[in-house]
Amino acid sequence: QVQLTEYGGGSVQPGGSLRLSCATSAATLRNYNIGWFRQAPGKEREGVSCISRDGNRVDYIDAVVKGRFTISRDNAASTVNLQMNNLKPEDTGVYYCAAVSGETYQCRPRWFDETWGQGTLVTVSS
Repeated sequence: QVQLTEYGGGSVQPGGSLRLSCATSAATLRNYNIGWFRQAPGKEREGVSCISRDGNRVDYIDAVVKGRFTISRDNAASTVNLQMNNLKPEDTGVYYCAAVSGETYQCRPRWFDETWGQGTLVTVSS
């Protein structure tokens, strides 16, 4: 059974940074592609960034990330991390990680239809 747990959310002022982590098992990290998604209040869930199970493919949703976020894998810790810099109020929302198997996927919520974490709240406000 695939389990994902997000942590690292919190409150930060505009321009600040946060590092989110998606913790899972080593087996999941080897066999699943992992994505970060977010949902702002009153809006649909959207993709942020995804990384393939072998780490060779990385996707960023440019309209969301705009060069400010970096996704990475830490195989030793069995986590997928999302470093978020220069945060803006519009980055506020619940951030989720999700997993999907297979070779064909897009970094969109509907492609990650297998397992989701419970989410971690990020609030960017002055």
